[in-house]
Order: sequence, then structure tokens, then C-alpha cells
Amino acid sequence: MLPSAKFFNIQIKRMPNKSMDNMTNSTNSSVSKYFLILSLLLFLGTGLETVKAQTINGGVDFYSTYVWRGVAYAGPSVQPTVEFDAGGFSLGAWGSQGFNGYQEMDLYTAYSFDFGLSLGVTDYYYPGPPTFFQKDAHAFELNGSYGIGDVSLSGNYIFAGGGSVGDDVYFQLGYSVGKANLFVGGGNGWHSTDTDFKVVNIGVGTTKEIKITDSFSIPLNGSVILNPDTEELYIVAGISL
Repeated sequence: MLPSAKFFNIQIKRMPNKSMDNMTNSTNSSVSKYFLILSLLLFLGTGLETVKAQTINGGVDFYSTYVWRGVAYAGPSVQPTVEFDAGGFSLGAWGSQGFNGYQEMDLYTAYSFDFGLSLGVTDYYYPGPPTFFQKDAHAFELNGSYGIGDVSLSGNYIFAGGGSVGDDVYFQLGYSVGKANLFVGGGNGWHSTDTDFKVVNIGVGTTKEIKITDSFSIPLNGSVILNPDTEELYIVAGISL
């Protein structure tokens, strides 16, 4: 995904078992569709929200391990974010720099409706080679989520780019119980070890505020994540500034 929400939606990204060759024939038309969708979301956001306040914000997260959808891609990581918001519309950039050298730089746009539905597009980019302007360095994903009460459901579909297996899907169900956020997710393509659909992300997370002064506190996130496909367990902590 995306910014700190990736920690639990775990919206926020990686590419195990990716193939650079499977989608080259349809990439140009798919990338065109990506930009058409992006333009449509931008039009909806700016056209419907012109009377709403517009803001631009930046932030940075620090995590003990970068885990996304049940897969660890780096140890300690710094994850900056810059986001423009206008009502329900958002346009942003999110990055992750691991102390081990792993890098990811993503662009995203989304529109959140007032009845709990959110639709968006994410461009996953992994600094090269290949470089930013080469299609094999990217994977474009449609994102959809819906929340009602304590329950949330998200679905994601890779529709373009040479940086994934192709036509990858990922679904996740979340449920909040008090301060605990439970989640279970599964996907195919780059999400699983053999590219078949597998449950890859089961866990629980929570957040608390660390009070520094009467007017300033730091959010502390903690999560325990099990990937039944890789048979790996992760315990992750992070802070947001």
C-alpha cells in the first residue's frame, strides 16, 4: 500500500517469483489503461471535491522488518510518504529503504467514498536496473476495499507492467476486536512460492500512542504475522512520525 496502512493491510508490496517476460505483449495497452484510470480518478477527485479543503502532508515510518502481504523484503527500513488530499481523493508517493539496500518507490491514487468503499491504482516501482522509464521495472495494481463496522475486505489485481507474474490477485479480510486488528489474506503470482493461490498472510496487529509531551505523542505499531505458504513467522514493530 499504503503508507502506514500497509502494516496491517500488509496495502502498502513485494515481488517473489516475479517473471519479467510473461506480460510484455500486452504491456503497452495495459499501461495506457493504467494512465486512463489514473486520469479518471484524478478528474473525479478534483471535480467532485473542489469545495473541500486541499492538503499536502509528509511523514516517515520506521519498521524493524518490512513485511508486506506475509513476505519479508528487508530488515530495518525507513519508509517516507508524501500525499496530496482533497476530500475523498488522494494522490501520493510512498517509499521503503532497507538498511540491507532493498529499495521500493511507489506512486498511488485513490478515491474514498463516504459509505466505506475505496478504489485506487498503485504503481509498484523497484529501482533498477531496469530504470523508472522501463516497463519491466513496474507493476500496476487495481485496489479496492470496503469497510463496514469492524469488518474490512480488500481485493487487488495486477493489470499491467513487466515486474510481476501477471494477473496476480490478492484478497484480505480484516476484523477489529478492541485494540486488536485481525487479518487473513491470500494471493497468487508474486504472493506465493509456486504462483498458485495460497493463504500467505495471517496475523494480528495493534497500535498505541507513546506520550512524549502533553501535546505530542508517537504512534507505536506492533504485529505478529504468519505465512503458512513459506512457513515463516514475523514479529514486527514500527513508529510513525
